[in-house]
Amino acid sequence: MPGDKSISHRYAMLSALAEGKSEIHFFSPSADCASTVACLQSLGVRIERKDNALTVHGTGLRGLRPPGKTLDAGNSGSTMRMLAGILAGQPFKSVIAGDASLSRRPMQRIIDPLTQMGARIRSADGGRPPLVIEGGPLKPIRYEMPVASAQVKSAVLLAGLFAEGETEVVEPAVTRDHTEIALEQMGVEIGRHRRTISLRGPARLQAKTWHVPGDVSSAAFFLAAALIVPDSNLVVQNVGLNPTRTALLDLLIPMGARIKVLNVEMLNGELIGDLHVESSTLEGGEIPPESIPALIDELPVLAVLGTQSKRGLTFGHAAELRVKESDRLAAMAENLRRMGAEVEELPDGLRVAGQQVLRGAEIDPHGDHRIAMAFAVAGLVAEGTTVIRDSACAAISFPGFFEALNQVVD
Repeated sequence: MPGDKSISHRYAMLSALAEGKSEIHFFSPSADCASTVACLQSLGVRIERKDNALTVHGTGLRGLRPPGKTLDAGNSGSTMRMLAGILAGQPFKSVIAGDASLSRRPMQRIIDPLTQMGARIRSADGGRPPLVIEGGPLKPIRYEMPVASAQVKSAVLLAGLFAEGETEVVEPAVTRDHTEIALEQMGVEIGRHRRTISLRGPARLQAKTWHVPGDVSSAAFFLAAALIVPDSNLVVQNVGLNPTRTALLDLLIPMGARIKVLNVEMLNGELIGDLHVESSTLEGGEIPPESIPALIDELPVLAVLGTQSKRGLTFGHAAELRVKESDRLAAMAENLRRMGAEVEELPDGLRVAGQQVLRGAEIDPHGDHRIAMAFAVAGLVAEGTTVIRDSACAAISFPGFFEALNQVVD
């Protein structure tokens, strides 16, 4: 699998703020992570890329320079939300924008806490990009997140690096903890008490040599394909197994998925290992609401799996999917129906019937990488030919996805 996208974003940003030279091996080749690198370079960070490795010459906490132009986050919400936390602590004004899709996505959830910390942020109507951020001295806050979001948590913690005192973030549900792990690896003391995460600023970050685990969210499409294509036997190597990212395994294995975890080891504070998966008969059922935040990226391909399970699949509490790269709930329902599937679109979820025969169809992913890849999996078990329009959008997170899929399909 390509390097984990979520971790790659964080290693690049934190290495930019470190004192000294960091090396990042197996950096994600995704377009989203390229946007992060380009934004950091516009802020005066010297970054060299060779194959799948980055060398980042850190500027220290106070060494970023005012950008000479608008920072372009492309399609990457991760870039915009987390980088906003860093920009909030800078003694200069910056503007960060994105493509048409990103410009529709809500940013009020980071504007609110960063404003409480002392940043001045202007946005388009409805708290949408572009963001004009006038940074400066920040004060620490205790922020109770109304919605579980690793990106919002990370934005506040990154801003907290520049604040004088202790910044605390309280999560309503556990989210990805890659930021906390990376900060600890760089010498920052992180407090953890139940669902409260804290750090004391200003902090000094030590440069590191990093090795990015394989992207488990990308691996999800291959696991799903192997589960539903008859006579499959697949090993996916060097996948990140951070406990905050393995909710997919926790859901599928009790449903009957034949998945084994092999060769587990720790690298830079992150668990990695191999996943051995074989064709399986899946029970299906309802995804518990408390599992939804940790499965938000995997829900599109889980909906496809639902059509091939005994009982189908139902989930709610996922209104977040309506403001991703596309309205993923609507896109999933539309394209499943194109394939002849029975599906009910709920206000905040989907109800997908089980034991369905899919028909090949023309799929419109609405420019959304996870929709395109999910329906590539559906196409493997559909009767007839499936055509995915604008399939190049998969490169947002996984360049070479279709080539990789072709390698493992007999």
